Amino acid sequence: MSTVTAPPKAPAASGAPQLSHGLKQRHLSMIALGGVIGAGLFVGSGAGIAAAGPGIILAFTAAGLLVMLVMRMLGEMSAAHPASGSFSVHAEREIGPWAGVTAGWMYWVMLCCGVAAEATAAGSIMNSWIPDVAGWAWVAVFMTFFCASNLTAVKNFGEFEFWFAAVKITAIVAFLVLGVLGVTGVIGHGAPGAANLTGHGGFLPHGASGLITGLLASVFAYGGLETVTIAAAESDDPRRNVANAVRTAVWRIALFYIGSMALVVTLVPWNNPDVVKLGPYVTVLQLLNVPGAAVVMKAVVLIALLSAMNANIYGSSRMAFSLVARGQGPKALAKVSGGVPRLAVLASCGFGFAAVLAGYWWPDTVFTWLMNTTGVAILVVWLFIGVTQLRMRRRLEREAPELLTVKMWGYPYLTWLAIAGVVTLLGLMTTTAGNRDQLYAAGVLVAGLSAVGYWRQRRAQSA
Repeated sequence: MSTVTAPPKAPAASGAPQLSHGLKQRHLSMIALGGVIGAGLFVGSGAGIAAAGPGIILAFTAAGLLVMLVMRMLGEMSAAHPASGSFSVHAEREIGPWAGVTAGWMYWVMLCCGVAAEATAAGSIMNSWIPDVAGWAWVAVFMTFFCASNLTAVKNFGEFEFWFAAVKITAIVAFLVLGVLGVTGVIGHGAPGAANLTGHGGFLPHGASGLITGLLASVFAYGGLETVTIAAAESDDPRRNVANAVRTAVWRIALFYIGSMALVVTLVPWNNPDVVKLGPYVTVLQLLNVPGAAVVMKAVVLIALLSAMNANIYGSSRMAFSLVARGQGPKALAKVSGGVPRLAVLASCGFGFAAVLAGYWWPDTVFTWLMNTTGVAILVVWLFIGVTQLRMRRRLEREAPELLTVKMWGYPYLTWLAIAGVVTLLGLMTTTAGNRDQLYAAGVLVAGLSAVGYWRQRRAQSA
């Protein structure tokens, strides 16, 4: 494995147009706050609760601790060297171009497939409200709208995310307040005590296997937090803004995820079928006799899906731009107009829409394979972040210690612990057939990207 210590060639070096810096501190603050609140939390967590029971608290806590470590490592690197390619740029610099190619393009595929999944889910919600308009028509509307908004100016992305995040944060804070009132017996049917935590089969009703399933579900619910380090590169003060975003990650994760999961399993029996059917948040609100709970939460989920679509289109386009600007993709995608990489935006939206069509035409083959690759992609990216941080930290301490404005806790021990945690999760995925399928699909993609990246690296070295 060859090590590259010189920074990768930036677009500026060749006189190419630069991305704008239209994101303000308020945009970054809300992106950081809202980025942790997604549809995976509002809906997807129900499957984790059904598998792990009240033990989902342990699962989300363990996954949350891992995410905190990953974000701290990423924050250290991004504060030292802000870049629209984020961890892909850092991996290329510290490990080699093959690593930047693999981490960057795999993340791009993950975000584009996420756009497809979120657009499809949002279309289904709208179709349930307005049956006369087919779900695919709503998908087309959402894709067109967010593609157009991302083509104009980065501040449009920032404004949409600002207000989307405001709605999501308001919803989760309101839920936490109502949940506490329910636990204390102020509203609802009286204080439940520990009955739902210890009854119905106990705290871990399905034992270790259920906890493992819940752990994997909780890890994937945290995916997407990395976008804030990508966005920080287009803000007015990248180093300060990314540092502030990372420093607030700890309490956000603890409050929004772990706190809400604890309230859910305290108030509702984990084996209540509505937890999966309607979602844990709707189930709790209905138990507490909150009027219109189902409609309100469905609207919040729709907002979360649209927010994720917007963020994924933005993040994927900037990752693609960064890769091609470093010579790791089609040169045309590096063209910038009005401070926006418009061809990269179109390419990302095009891939996402193609994935949507694959879901309609080949749901059990092509679409399934694409979705399987995205399930493991985030773990692969986290692994690259851990290895990269080990190398960059040693180099920065030697060459430019003044750039270490954000430092990884307990370096290098907690970095190694995080790497071990990711490897353990990958190992746990081999225990079930569905997760093994994801590993195989992702393995094909990682191997292909690594081979192409390594070949390009060797060719460049011999030129």
